[in-house]
Amino acid sequence: MSPDIVKHNTKPPLRAMPPIERFTPITPHMAISPTVSVVVPAMNEAENLPHVFATLPQWIDEIVLVDGNSVDDTVAVAKRLRPNVRIVTQTGKGKGNALAAGFAACTGDIIVMIDADGSTDGREIIQFVGALVTGADFVKGSRYASGGGSDDLTFNRKLGNKVLTGLVNRIYGTSYSDLCYGYNAFWARHLDVLNLDCDGFEVETLMNIRAAKAGLKVHEVPSHERNRIHGESNLHAVRDGLRVLRTIIREWRSNPVAAAPEPAAATPAADQGAA
Repeated sequence: MSPDIVKHNTKPPLRAMPPIERFTPITPHMAISPTVSVVVPAMNEAENLPHVFATLPQWIDEIVLVDGNSVDDTVAVAKRLRPNVRIVTQTGKGKGNALAAGFAACTGDIIVMIDADGSTDGREIIQFVGALVTGADFVKGSRYASGGGSDDLTFNRKLGNKVLTGLVNRIYGTSYSDLCYGYNAFWARHLDVLNLDCDGFEVETLMNIRAAKAGLKVHEVPSHERNRIHGESNLHAVRDGLRVLRTIIREWRSNPVAAAPEPAAATPAADQGAA
């Protein structure tokens, strides 16, 4: 047999699986080896945090709460609920700025972002993580995917989201069903691609666009948005809708950033850490 035939017919050696102690059980039938950080941007959400933290799975490795200089007991409540919570004090303003600070402080392989007002359900995190460890680079929640929904979308917000989602799909060749939703998860190695450099609620749009421009494998999972439990939202449909539109146009004119390669010890699916 010639050397060339031997070369082409020889399969590469299988990579070693992580040691069993590296796996964290998340269901009776599934365990993962990647570590998971959850980022919670919060400003004056002391009343809502008990509801939010109660939904967070015990198997997550790290909670990073970004405090937007709250004047209530947000930080004290978070520490009481989860003594090992990491507190990051926001130095700027806005949700985008808060998320950037939180992401920078994360130590996990996977980063999940949820809201502190009780509208996002931490029990859904398993769907996001499951999609990541089976091959996705970036997972976005969708209120319009089968099984998703919203108790909070007004007519104006629904219409604006539909128009802006359609515009992004047309410009960037995506097939997103929900553009402006704050429940997302991704591999931490893609932080450089996302490169959050915005301050406001347009941050979700920016992340979705940059993930697409970089060629990341984006997967949508259904998510149900609930009403804010206590307090009032800082979202303003017209003002923030215009900021989203400006972000879409600005990103259309800029060049994409190359995605980070997968670690040498990882391949899609099993070697990503699912068992």
